[in-house]
Amino acid sequence: MAIEPLELLWEEDGLPAFDLPEELGRLYGGTFGLEEPRVFANFVETIDGVVAIPSIPSSNKLIAGDSPADRFVMGLLRTCADALVIGSGTMAASPRSVWTPEQAFPPAADAYAELRHRLGRSRPPQVVILTASGLVDAAHPAFAAGALAITTDLGATRLETSLAPEAVVSVGPELDAAAALAVLHERGHRLVLSEGGPHALGPFLSARLVDELFLTISPLVTGRVAGDRRLALVEGTDLLPAGPLAAALAGIRRHGEHLFLRYRFEN
Repeated sequence: MAIEPLELLWEEDGLPAFDLPEELGRLYGGTFGLEEPRVFANFVETIDGVVAIPSIPSSNKLIAGDSPADRFVMGLLRTCADALVIGSGTMAASPRSVWTPEQAFPPAADAYAELRHRLGRSRPPQVVILTASGLVDAAHPAFAAGALAITTDLGATRLETSLAPEAVVSVGPELDAAAALAVLHERGHRLVLSEGGPHALGPFLSARLVDELFLTISPLVTGRVAGDRRLALVEGTDLLPAGPLAAALAGIRRHGEHLFLRYRFEN
């Protein structure tokens, strides 16, 4: 494969360990696993905390610094997930993506497939789009691949003529994070991965529904200027009223100048 293994700098004792194919364990630099059920998020951000630049198409590639290791870890996390949750903004910013493990890092496609087989997951993770308005592109390839839109009553009304009934679920007049997660649990999705964006992650953090965060720190600094929004990890959600959400460090890996941090939340 096209990358050198990640270097394990530190990891908490007693973390779960899946039966990884040898090549995945070698590239990840050790064991990897998740407790079930689990909601876990994966983001990459610059040193100055930028995760997305709406004015730049596919800005995540710029922010990641074209790191193949970041793409590898993204594929590994997708491989373990039953459902992959994104917001409508993330979907619009990626008009050709279907969010599969092999799309993240093609060289590991066979090893990802073997791991899913070992985990008893016969299908790719189901892509789930959160959209309060229902204003999404029904022709997006993710829907042809089996994506699910979780929305409001208004959004469901807007989508009823463009998507099949089984592709849309309304959780009521408001798009509530706990209600959305309940829909996924009812469908048997025990490992739920959030890939953002920042507006979609916030309500899950506010409701204390996120168990773990995998955060790649890219060795870049973008700065911020008026008139060109650069988004942080959480946007549109104030986490201070209930007290700042504290995380415990669970692991540190390194690949070149990139750091790969694993945090867990005590919800």
